[in-house]
Amino acid sequence: MRPRPHITTAARTAARTAALTPLALSLSLSLGAASLALPAPAAHAAPTAAAPYDFNGDGRTDLAIGAPGATVAGQARAGAVSVVYGSTSGPKTSTRTLLTQNTAGMPGAAEADDAFGSALASADLNTDGYADLLVGTPGEDGSDSNDGTVTIVWGSASGLSGARSLFSFFSTDYDRYGRTLAAGDFDGDGDIDVAVGSTGPITLSLVNGPLTRTGGSNGGSGSRNDWWSSSNGVTHLSSGDVTGDGRPRVVLHGRTAHDGAAATALADMKIGNYTDWLQKLPAGFVSAVGDIDGDGHADIAVGNDREASADPGGALGGKVTVVYGGPDGPDSGRAPLVLTQDTAGVPGAAEKGDRFGSGVSLGDINGDRYADLAIGTPGENGSAGAVTVLYGSASGLTTKGALSYTQNTAGVPGASETGDRFGERVTLTDHTGDRRADLSVSAPGENSGDGAVWSLRATATGPTTSGSTSFGPGTTGISTSGTPGYGTALNS
Repeated sequence: MRPRPHITTAARTAARTAALTPLALSLSLSLGAASLALPAPAAHAAPTAAAPYDFNGDGRTDLAIGAPGATVAGQARAGAVSVVYGSTSGPKTSTRTLLTQNTAGMPGAAEADDAFGSALASADLNTDGYADLLVGTPGEDGSDSNDGTVTIVWGSASGLSGARSLFSFFSTDYDRYGRTLAAGDFDGDGDIDVAVGSTGPITLSLVNGPLTRTGGSNGGSGSRNDWWSSSNGVTHLSSGDVTGDGRPRVVLHGRTAHDGAAATALADMKIGNYTDWLQKLPAGFVSAVGDIDGDGHADIAVGNDREASADPGGALGGKVTVVYGGPDGPDSGRAPLVLTQDTAGVPGAAEKGDRFGSGVSLGDINGDRYADLAIGTPGENGSAGAVTVLYGSASGLTTKGALSYTQNTAGVPGASETGDRFGERVTLTDHTGDRRADLSVSAPGENSGDGAVWSLRATATGPTTSGSTSFGPGTTGISTSGTPGYGTALNS
């Protein structure tokens, strides 16, 4: 994976340097990539930070829901985000925060086609004990059309309030900044950094921490790589401690430049020219990272919901590939596990258009300390949709006891209807504070594109439909004008 180097012109480099003064800009080259680097702060120990998406610090994960198609103040597809706070019974819609670019204290203004809420990520960026929310707005116009922006909304004891824009160093060299996001201490200096996907020529940016409410820039970098299609850019990011050294690596998704096929790779962003040292992974469009077998190395579940006729890495009805982690990244001594709906023990059957693997999430549902896997299949039964749950174990992921849920499952609110796309996105996270990951599912096609979200509480035997809840955009203050696509993005 050694594409030829590509370097911006001296004039553009000079222009960026002037714009970034007094920050120093260096250009480091390798055989495969150009990395535009800004200086990082000295390493130091970070205080204890809140868990991602725990915005009010109560020990329960809150649920962030993106509706990038939402109309705001008459502006079509301006976009909105609902945050529903966790409680002992799960996400509680009576305690919520509605965010748009017209919300008081938010940078910018709601405009048509901004698509605020297209991507979400969370971390305690300023280590104050409250998780903060990152919101991608890839359609925002800046120095040019669809320049894109990312907003940081700050957590507090009373929830989310106050915001600022994330630093954007190379706006003349990318578009749709914020189309995908990930947060973590990627460079190992003790501060939380943010990785941002965009379209090219720079397709991946790293913004160095610490990030605070009023502080200045601490540097960053932007990378290009001729293996990736710059027109498609980086389309999805996930992250986790795959090597077990305490520092997360980043999983990148895009398309190859030569044929547009899905491309997935693992990057170590501590390396200055990180896109020259990509470890290739099975091709897919989304991923989740978690420790399935409890060995201290996070594993990677890669979803590819395309047919083989639409993508060379696809399969009939879609597939998910589990890559087990090891000290050097992917464990080369352990074969990846490939799952389809024709795999023994997996509910259902592989059928054209099922889109098995459209959404994937890893989390410990039953409290046994092994990460379990939720897989969305939004194309099932005429795009009514379904979700499959598989369990982790000391020997890895197992299909024993696998479960399947649809809107026709007893206890699940609603009814399966053509075009709902139940399972387009899934997330496993602890909303109740019982140290078990609850299952939340979105169906952006529900009610002719309004969208909706379901939450099923976790138990020792898996997600239960008893007491499960469902709500749509209107319940959380989002207009149903047009097609808001509520649930297009969920907690990552």
